[in-house]
Amino acid sequence: MTALNKQMRALVLDSYEEGTVFRDALINLPSPSAGQVQVKIFASGVNPIDYKIRQGIAPYAMPELPAVLGTDLAGEIVAIGDGVTDFSVGDEVYGLTGGVRGLQGSLAEYANVDAELLALKPKNLSMREAAALPLVALTAWEGLVDKANVKAGQKVLIQGGAGGVGHVAVQIAKALGADVYATASTGKQQLLKALGAAPIDYHTASPAEYVDAYTQGKGFDIIYDTVGGSVLDASLVIIAHYGHILSCAAFGSHNLAPSSLRSATLSAIFVLHPQLSGEGRKHHGDILRQITALVEAGQIKPLLDPSRFSLDTAMDAHNAVELGSMGKVVIDVIA
Repeated sequence: MTALNKQMRALVLDSYEEGTVFRDALINLPSPSAGQVQVKIFASGVNPIDYKIRQGIAPYAMPELPAVLGTDLAGEIVAIGDGVTDFSVGDEVYGLTGGVRGLQGSLAEYANVDAELLALKPKNLSMREAAALPLVALTAWEGLVDKANVKAGQKVLIQGGAGGVGHVAVQIAKALGADVYATASTGKQQLLKALGAAPIDYHTASPAEYVDAYTQGKGFDIIYDTVGGSVLDASLVIIAHYGHILSCAAFGSHNLAPSSLRSATLSAIFVLHPQLSGEGRKHHGDILRQITALVEAGQIKPLLDPSRFSLDTAMDAHNAVELGSMGKVVIDVIA
């Protein structure tokens, strides 16, 4: 089907050199290929991987330049390529769709994306709220559900429960019936309570103290580490026998002996794999459909940073994420 527009506004990255900013440009908009849909982008979610790609410190995901970055999107389908039967023009959708090697990102007015990566947007969320969810929800689900098969009654600890992945992981585990505990700093304890977790202030309680307090020293059945480093090291010591540790931040060197002596399983989560490899893309769409159902049932709600950003202030949005935002940062592509 012929695309509705021939050119579009986009933010283009021309260099990975320090200090490089996005170039505001008009670029060609081709028709969607077979298996793709063309999405009019209303909002672009910003994740840490976005600024890391821009800074040239994520070699496993960086596209060839010039490139349009932006991993998450929410928008409306305006054209459909051959072979796509699950969507129609006018559908409101969301997904983790681009901004990495070879795939156009969401810092543009439109994108042609693989339809398998998308799901219908939850009806009770705005475009901004929907754009905040895909990467963090997929990361949380792939760990808790795909890897650990979380069950009702299990004791689940989310390390970094107030962060992007963490706050969604808390809600997914709670929705599936687990007893949920989460670590965060002193100022975020009330947020953890509101999300449904028993809050743990890591400034005032050591791992040894909270594993004793909440598991009688037996350890947590599932631990989802979203922090890495010493937090992952501590998690290896407080997992239950035959428990399951998940990490989306296992990028360092770790001594696995403590978890090995507990016969624990350790799983690494790399949510960009389907985009980079082409493998498992349909599964991402399937997960998002289940996330949509939980959102519409009132069991998941994204936490958004109150600041508002546009394409004109996209660099400010990246800087806000790098400095540590209070909730997910979203760029309004179309106000």
